[in-house]
Amino acid sequence: MENKITTRDHSLFLKAFRAYLQYVNSWLYFRKEHIIGIENVPADGTPVVVVSNHQNCLNDPLCVCLTLTDRRMNFIARANVFNVPLFNRALRAMGLLPAYRMGYEGYAAVNKNRKTMDDAGNALRDGETLMMFPEAGHQDKRWLGVFKLGYLRIAFEAAEKLNFEKDVMILPSCNHYSNYFHARTDMVVKFDKPISLKPFYDDYREAPRETMVRVNELVRSRIQELMLHIEDLEHYDQIDFLRDNGYGRRYAIRNGFKYNYLPSRLLSDQKLVNALQEATEQHPEAMEEIYRDTARYMEGLDELNIRDWLFRHNPGVESVLLRGVGLLLLLPLFILSIIPTALLFIVPKIFLAKMIKDRMFISSFNIGVSVFVTIPLCLFVPVVLLWVFVGFWWAFGYFVAFPLMFVLAWNYMRMFRKFVGTLRFIRERAKVKELRNLRKSIFERLDDMLA
Repeated sequence: MENKITTRDHSLFLKAFRAYLQYVNSWLYFRKEHIIGIENVPADGTPVVVVSNHQNCLNDPLCVCLTLTDRRMNFIARANVFNVPLFNRALRAMGLLPAYRMGYEGYAAVNKNRKTMDDAGNALRDGETLMMFPEAGHQDKRWLGVFKLGYLRIAFEAAEKLNFEKDVMILPSCNHYSNYFHARTDMVVKFDKPISLKPFYDDYREAPRETMVRVNELVRSRIQELMLHIEDLEHYDQIDFLRDNGYGRRYAIRNGFKYNYLPSRLLSDQKLVNALQEATEQHPEAMEEIYRDTARYMEGLDELNIRDWLFRHNPGVESVLLRGVGLLLLLPLFILSIIPTALLFIVPKIFLAKMIKDRMFISSFNIGVSVFVTIPLCLFVPVVLLWVFVGFWWAFGYFVAFPLMFVLAWNYMRMFRKFVGTLRFIRERAKVKELRNLRKSIFERLDDMLA
């Protein structure tokens, strides 16, 4: 039987499941989501290909899907997740299509991609939205890889089957995360102005590949402007560390950006990274010395197992005492909060070390386990039991309190880790003093270099 995309398959189920994903993603996993440029998204019914950078696996399409809730979204995903017949039907109903890869499914299976491209083109011709990641795989750094042309081939072929009478739009977008791997962090989805393919139709008729290459360069450049793109991969670790820690904060405040507001911080980080890369080109020897010292500073922090923020706050014994008292006072609340939410913290840690080789799958794995395993066990099962054996209002109260308990437990453990780090910071005075002097020297030289 032929697998077909049906626009409204299981619509009630999909709406309920999307609401559940929104709850997990927006209420529990992320602290704050910032959607920039939503006014640039074409109206539902317009054939649109959303094209984005790809750095965080499941989170990238999930955040866009939960943002564009007014339309049918279609995604292309790795083919092996469609192997189970039940999953195959459910995933296709949700708009996912299989992509066959030579290194995994073999050369013969790659020919099946023609069917996937046809299905994606049919969705576009029906006025649906298709999301694709032209890098054809996620990156492990904040940079933009090479784009494949598949998304443009689908878009132009859809336009051709519409007799080039209807406009097909390419919508550049980007995802940006304050942290790839931790929950309770911030993220940004940015949409740029859509690119109409209509002005390229005549050129496409004459020279299809050359036209797609030209449009691809335009799309990629627009996405690169949206995101944080660290092109200097030789010094990537040092540049990423500097912009993500004390010097990034210092630079943002000095240049009038709001460091604690992620969209503003992204702009500051882009400016800082560009300034660092330009300085490296103009003063290679001086910057090489700064990068060497930065690497030494990073190694020192790792050796002591402390974080850069401690040098900015410079806590003393009184700070340790206050944190300790605060932790003791909040301990009863933490115990009440961790008992019903413990599985959300324990289960991912049990499996992560054994199952996840690529770090960029960590957050996707955490969300997947939460959606299908731990939240049903920690939230829905207790709600049903309370409703049946105690009463509706107890069940309702537990449902409302659950996200608050998760946030309280998460923040308490975060406070405890900071408390332990502060103890190490105070105990290792000699080494801390050496690192403080090195940090000061790096920052002062960077100030002079980037002035």
